Amino acid sequence: MLAANAQLVPGYPEGPRGLARSLPTSRAVDRVAAKLGVPAFETPTGWKFFGNLLDAGMVTLCGEESYGTGSDHIREKDGLWAVLFWLNLLAASGKPVAALLAEHWARFGRHYYSRHDYEGIDSAAADGLMANLRVKLPALGGRALGRYTVDFADDFAYADPVDGSVSRQQGVRIVMTDGSRIVFRLSGTGTEGATLRVYLERYEADPAQHGLPPQTALAGLIEVAGDVAEIAARTGRAGPTVAT
Repeated sequence: MLAANAQLVPGYPEGPRGLARSLPTSRAVDRVAAKLGVPAFETPTGWKFFGNLLDAGMVTLCGEESYGTGSDHIREKDGLWAVLFWLNLLAASGKPVAALLAEHWARFGRHYYSRHDYEGIDSAAADGLMANLRVKLPALGGRALGRYTVDFADDFAYADPVDGSVSRQQGVRIVMTDGSRIVFRLSGTGTEGATLRVYLERYEADPAQHGLPPQTALAGLIEVAGDVAEIAARTGRAGPTVAT
């Protein structure tokens, strides 16, 4: 049930409400929302952005790439709730996870997705890498990068539809004409230096190509990310510390 002060999505006086994801989270959420005919919201990283949408009655489900998931009855992200949700799916369908994923991919296509973390980078070098990327952004639109062509490239800014606040420089994103994308963000949560997080995503509609190892499916995009950001030259790293 909506709170007394909830604002329903314009055009949906009785619902349905939408889905929300943070910038680094897979765009598979957007594809599902489009198929279901409900709104989709892309927010910066940070649960406060979801909180505004949830409290306003604008979304029903939301999630971050860190597996934090919530619904309109949970004000904060809850990993345990996500596990219980999966257990409910397994119990209700009587199917294993692999079968459910195969059915989902057959209906919506597969989004190959990976996060590469470069941990403990010199902070000045990390800041220089991001600054260099931002300088390149205006010239990237329409440019061929490997086998990809850039649709648009920007430094993500978010205008909150609830309180009107604007959050800038939330992550550099390079989106290709086929929907593939690369997102670069810095994180200061490490014990020393900075952590560069590189998010890589490629959409595959062909069911015959749904069984590839993610790092294999993303190999071309990984190479593009390294080249355009000059990761090796600017960080001294030949590869990520962790790839998930």
